[in-house]
Amino acid sequence: MKTITFNELRRIKDKLPEGSIRRIAAELGLPVETVRNYFGGMNQSTGNGGGIHIEPGPDGGIVMLDDSTILEKALIILGETTHNISTVSANV
Repeated sequence: MKTITFNELRRIKDKLPEGSIRRIAAELGLPVETVRNYFGGMNQSTGNGGGIHIEPGPDGGIVMLDDSTILEKALIILGETTHNISTVSANV
Protein backbone atom coordinates (compact mmCIF):
# COMPACT_ATOMS: atom_id res chain seq x y z
CA MET A 1 0.00 0.00 0.00
CA LYS A 2 1.32 3.45 -0.96
CA THR A 3 0.34 6.71 0.75
CA ILE A 4 0.30 10.13 -0.96
CA THR A 5 -1.56 13.39 -0.32
CA PHE A 6 -4.67 13.97 -2.39
CA ASN A 7 -3.30 17.28 -3.67
CA GLU A 8 -0.06 15.63 -4.81
CA LEU A 9 -2.02 12.92 -6.63
CA ARG A 10 -4.04 15.65 -8.39
CA ARG A 11 -0.85 17.59 -9.26
CA ILE A 12 0.56 14.47 -10.92
CA LYS A 13 -2.67 14.00 -12.87
CA ASP A 14 -2.72 17.66 -13.92
CA LYS A 15 0.86 17.43 -15.25
CA LEU A 16 0.05 14.47 -17.51
CA PRO A 17 -0.05 15.25 -21.23
CA GLU A 18 -3.38 15.03 -23.01
CA GLY A 19 -4.41 11.45 -23.71
CA SER A 20 -2.44 9.97 -20.81
CA ILE A 21 -5.50 8.73 -18.91
CA ARG A 22 -6.64 6.79 -21.99
CA ARG A 23 -3.10 5.51 -22.58
CA ILE A 24 -2.79 4.23 -19.00
CA ALA A 25 -6.23 2.59 -19.24
CA ALA A 26 -5.32 0.88 -22.54
CA GLU A 27 -1.93 -0.33 -21.28
CA LEU A 28 -3.45 -1.79 -18.12
CA GLY A 29 -6.67 -3.07 -19.70
CA LEU A 30 -8.83 -0.91 -17.45
CA PRO A 31 -11.88 1.27 -18.14
CA VAL A 32 -10.92 4.93 -18.65
CA GLU A 33 -13.27 5.96 -15.80
CA THR A 34 -11.42 3.68 -13.38
CA VAL A 35 -8.18 5.54 -14.13
CA ARG A 36 -9.95 8.91 -13.80
CA ASN A 37 -11.45 7.81 -10.48
CA TYR A 38 -7.98 6.76 -9.29
CA PHE A 39 -6.86 10.38 -9.66
CA GLY A 40 -9.82 11.71 -7.69
CA GLY A 41 -12.69 11.49 -10.17
CA MET A 42 -16.01 10.54 -8.65
CA ASN A 43 -17.87 8.76 -11.46
CA GLN A 44 -18.47 5.48 -9.66
CA SER A 45 -21.27 4.42 -12.04
CA THR A 46 -18.95 3.84 -15.02
CA GLY A 47 -15.72 2.79 -13.33
CA ASN A 48 -14.62 1.50 -9.96
CA GLY A 49 -12.75 3.53 -7.36
CA GLY A 50 -9.40 2.16 -8.42
CA GLY A 51 -8.48 0.98 -4.92
CA ILE A 52 -8.02 4.38 -3.31
CA HIS A 53 -9.03 5.33 0.21
CA ILE A 54 -9.12 9.02 1.19
CA GLU A 55 -8.69 10.19 4.77
CA PRO A 56 -9.50 13.88 5.46
CA GLY A 57 -6.59 16.07 6.49
CA PRO A 58 -4.21 18.81 5.40
CA ASP A 59 -3.15 19.13 1.74
CA GLY A 60 -6.42 17.56 0.60
CA GLY A 61 -6.08 14.58 2.92
CA ILE A 62 -4.16 11.35 2.72
CA VAL A 63 -4.81 8.86 -0.06
CA MET A 64 -3.95 5.22 0.53
CA LEU A 65 -3.48 3.31 -2.71
CA ASP A 66 -4.10 -0.44 -2.63
CA ASP A 67 -2.17 -0.79 -5.89
CA SER A 68 0.21 1.89 -7.16
CA THR A 69 0.43 0.55 -10.74
CA ILE A 70 -1.63 3.42 -12.21
CA LEU A 71 0.48 5.97 -10.32
CA GLU A 72 3.68 4.30 -11.49
CA LYS A 73 2.48 4.41 -15.13
CA ALA A 74 1.69 8.12 -14.73
CA LEU A 75 5.14 8.81 -13.30
CA ILE A 76 6.74 6.92 -16.21
CA ILE A 77 4.78 9.09 -18.66
CA LEU A 78 5.92 12.22 -16.81
CA GLY A 79 9.50 10.98 -16.97
CA GLU A 80 9.17 10.39 -20.70
CA THR A 81 7.70 13.87 -21.15
CA THR A 82 10.50 15.48 -19.16
CA HIS A 83 13.11 13.51 -21.09
CA ASN A 84 11.59 14.48 -24.45
CA ILE A 85 11.46 18.16 -23.49
CA SER A 86 15.08 18.08 -22.33
CA THR A 87 16.16 16.41 -25.55
CA VAL A 88 14.35 18.98 -27.69
CA SER A 89 15.79 21.88 -25.68
CA ALA A 90 19.32 20.52 -25.96
CA ASN A 91 19.03 20.32 -29.74
CA VAL A 92 17.75 23.89 -30.21
